[in-house]
Amino acid sequence: MKKIYCTVLLAFMAFAVQAQIDRSKMPEPGPSPEINLQDPQRFELNNGLKVLVVENHKLPRVSIQLTLDNPPILEGDKAGVSSLTGSLLGNGSKTIPKDEFNEEVDFLGANISFGSQSAFASSLSKYFPRILELMADAAINPNFTQEEFDKEKDKLITGLKTEEKDVAAIAGRVQRALAYGVNHPYGEFTTEETVNNVSLLDVQQFYSNYFVPANSYLVIIGDVSFDQVKELVTKEFTPWTKASPPSFTFSKPTDAQYTQINFVDVPNAVQSEITVQNLVNLQMKDEDYLPALVANQILGGGGEARLFLNLREDKGYTYGSYSRIGNDKYAPSRFSASASVRNVVTDSSVVELLSEIDRIAKEPVSEKELKNTKAKYVGNFVLALERPSTIARYALNIETEGLPKDFYKTYLERINAISIEDVQAASQKYFSVDNARVVVAGKGSEVLENLEKVSFNGKTVPVKYYDKYAKDAEKPNYEAAIPEGVTVQSIVDKYFEAIGGKDKVDDITSLKLVYEGTAMGATIKLEEKRTPDKFAQITYMNGAAMGGVIAKGDELFAKQGTNNVPLPPDMQKDMLQSLGIFVEQRIAANPAAKVAGTEMVDGKEAIKIEVPGAVIQATYFYDIETGLKVKEASVTTMGGQSQSQEALLKDYTEVEGIKFPSVRMSQLGPQMVEFKLAEAVINVAVTDVDFE
Repeated sequence: MKKIYCTVLLAFMAFAVQAQIDRSKMPEPGPSPEINLQDPQRFELNNGLKVLVVENHKLPRVSIQLTLDNPPILEGDKAGVSSLTGSLLGNGSKTIPKDEFNEEVDFLGANISFGSQSAFASSLSKYFPRILELMADAAINPNFTQEEFDKEKDKLITGLKTEEKDVAAIAGRVQRALAYGVNHPYGEFTTEETVNNVSLLDVQQFYSNYFVPANSYLVIIGDVSFDQVKELVTKEFTPWTKASPPSFTFSKPTDAQYTQINFVDVPNAVQSEITVQNLVNLQMKDEDYLPALVANQILGGGGEARLFLNLREDKGYTYGSYSRIGNDKYAPSRFSASASVRNVVTDSSVVELLSEIDRIAKEPVSEKELKNTKAKYVGNFVLALERPSTIARYALNIETEGLPKDFYKTYLERINAISIEDVQAASQKYFSVDNARVVVAGKGSEVLENLEKVSFNGKTVPVKYYDKYAKDAEKPNYEAAIPEGVTVQSIVDKYFEAIGGKDKVDDITSLKLVYEGTAMGATIKLEEKRTPDKFAQITYMNGAAMGGVIAKGDELFAKQGTNNVPLPPDMQKDMLQSLGIFVEQRIAANPAAKVAGTEMVDGKEAIKIEVPGAVIQATYFYDIETGLKVKEASVTTMGGQSQSQEALLKDYTEVEGIKFPSVRMSQLGPQMVEFKLAEAVINVAVTDVDFE
């Protein structure tokens, strides 16, 4: 009874308190919490290395971060030398071979990694002395060998080749090059040619010039004592020779004279990469640094920001649209607003991006937007203070960015003091629609016609054309590319004649092709069997079937292990168009197939046949001179997402009077893999078991 009475009494008291609250008025915000940041302890070696120490004894761990705060470095015709230097650093030292070095680090359960201007290590605190010693040894006495250099060079070139048709990589490269110019450290890019210009001696010289202690900071955080750190760091890093990096001066990049679209034609693009960008002179020490961050957050900082709500939630153009603003003490940085969108809405997306940038500069943001953004910054800041690494990062920023000592202690106070007028002033200063570059990388044959009609604020936005390396280019000409008198049937007839003649093609009742290649350390086999009305393609990895596609008459399904998974009806309908011994036999009979112009494939002109579908759009490329098929490509679109696949066909070889490509370069994940013809059997005996 007493328990019931107390419960009722408490409920009554709670109701009485609530009754006294006027919920029609928003509560007044309380004062900003007082920020008591622990100042790191610091010391400096005679060679110029500055050391910051943050003691934190909650966990028996320690992390070590070495940062070389050098100005940007122009690599010129040897672009890639910094990347190679970073990949070679950490491969042991002059006293410890690579394998022994890595084995000891692994044995201690630690981690050591290097960049061309940085290093990082972490371990249990009881191993701190040894890990610091290993890290210092690898940093000061690197083990640069020709063997490792050649390996890393091959890796870098392979990585560059995989990016050759990556639309996002192409777009990023052109954006930076157009913003800064290719002769600026932030605008230059690495190519296979520049990598091949780099020698081991260049790497050694780059290291000697730039991996020096003059502008270096060593930040140590964790379960250590300052005295211990000072003793060990002094011992291990004093041998680092005192030196300063060479100094450079760069021409100051400038924005475009007027707002313009800079278009890059990427024929294999399944969506357009759009970025509206302009240069900004913003540093952390500037008074309007925080208002600029808040303005950017409201515009495109996340899922609740204006760009996301407009282009995704309202229009459904993209899976996400965002903006960012950088800061840099050495050179102008960039403001950018971007989205990856479907081809058909490329022009509309450009207009919406420009409109949102224009709106935040012309119209005050709402009180609600500002309040929510401030709350997000306050929350993130307070949560970040729980991490010891935050204290070290803040201290490093104060050191390197020329910030006042109380920059972070007054952070919340200054965030909360930002007004609507401050946000608008920052937007007007840093977000430009008058001198913006709208960089679009996409499939010109599908997007360019409408893109050239884009107008903004009553003016047509002019389009300038660039190639994939930011060089001026001519406007792509898609209409004039079709030779006179060429039809789908004439292309197919020429192809059949090129591979052996139509009579021989018609005599084939079944076909088996096997291609083999290697990827990710595994042997990959592609096995394909065809009859006039059946089709089976299975992929094997190290002899085990991974999956494939089976078609029998009107039945089509995906093969996953022992399971047969029916494909969506529209996809089945599209894929059934490729049945037959040769897909060209169906193409010739398909009234929707059309000649779609020409395109360069491996340096030779090829004519294209497009076969549209509800889900899959297929394109086939035939060498204009020989008639041989040199490329196959497809775009599959489902649920608002698109995926492209392509294969290059090379070096035809004759088997029983019919020519087949002996090399097939196909996409496997993000990379192109070379598959070689291992078996070609004409009129092989097949049964229904082969198609189950």
